Amino acid sequence: MHDRPYTVCPGPEVTAVMTAISAAVRRSCPHLALGVQVLSAANQQAIAVALAAGLDFIRAEGFVFSHVADEGIINACAGNLLRYRKQVGAENIQIFADIKKKHSAHTLTADVGVAETAAAAELFLADGLVLTGKATGLPTDPGELKEVQHAVKIPVLIGSGVTMENVKNYVDANALIIGSYFKKGGYWANSVDPERVKKFMDHISKLRE
Repeated sequence: MHDRPYTVCPGPEVTAVMTAISAAVRRSCPHLALGVQVLSAANQQAIAVALAAGLDFIRAEGFVFSHVADEGIINACAGNLLRYRKQVGAENIQIFADIKKKHSAHTLTADVGVAETAAAAELFLADGLVLTGKATGLPTDPGELKEVQHAVKIPVLIGSGVTMENVKNYVDANALIIGSYFKKGGYWANSVDPERVKKFMDHISKLRE
């Protein structure tokens, strides 16, 4: 997130640094399910990083349907990405695909609803789907979660805007990707606040009882 502005063709140094960081995290957390995303829409690079570092999944932008992001036009990549994953022997790495993603305009596909987009991603063999709000830190529409879960059989993750106050709206999701809320003051650019993390995890543990 700090490497702004993002480019749609990040250089090899980005892949190298992300691999080093991911490998260090894997050594520190040998038993956790870990994943990586490389901005912007550098999905093949993310597969390479995950394979080299021993990670379990990637988060992919632009898996199905083109859209206009703040970095420019992002085109669908599912066919090339899955073939690349097979070519490098990384089929054990799951792909969680953003649909109707944040920081993007979707006028190009205004006639395609979120459920139809989800179904297309499932058809194109995504391992899971990621739903977001309009921007980093903004909440996902709980109605979209229900709509997509009715449309597909693969896991559905919430990818933005989860807080201790609204997490009750997302307890039916298969997983939560939380960044901003775990940072000091709830701001994405700050460092992680361990106390906020602990309070949130205690709270969600009680919701799951």
